[in-house]
Amino acid sequence: MKTLFLIPLVIILASCTQETQNQIGRSIQNWTGVNGVLELYAGDKLVKRFIQVDKLTTASSTGGNQARPYRFGYGVLDENLDGVKSPGEKRVYFEFSDYSSNYIFFESPR
Repeated sequence: MKTLFLIPLVIILASCTQETQNQIGRSIQNWTGVNGVLELYAGDKLVKRFIQVDKLTTASSTGGNQARPYRFGYGVLDENLDGVKSPGEKRVYFEFSDYSSNYIFFESPR
C-alpha cells in the first residue's frame, strides 16, 4: 500500500521545477518548525541574537506577489548572547531590513 502512494508522489515531485520543490520543502519546514538561531551583526560585531526561531518570513506586498525588503519572525531574544534561554529572556516578534543588517540564520546545534 505504501508503494502505491510513494510512486505517484515521486513522479509528481520529479516533474516539479526546482523552485516548486523548494516551496514544498519550505512549507514542510514551516509546518514542522526549525530550532533556528538568528544573529545580527554591525560590521564584525554580534549585536543581537534570537534563539528558538521557528522560521524567517519575507514580507510580501498586500497588493501582489512582490517581496518587501525585510524579514520577520518570532524567537527568544538572547540578551546576554550566551546561546541559552536564561531566566527573564522572552519570546518576541522581530523584523529587520535586508539593507541595514548583516545576518546569519542557522539551525541550532543543541
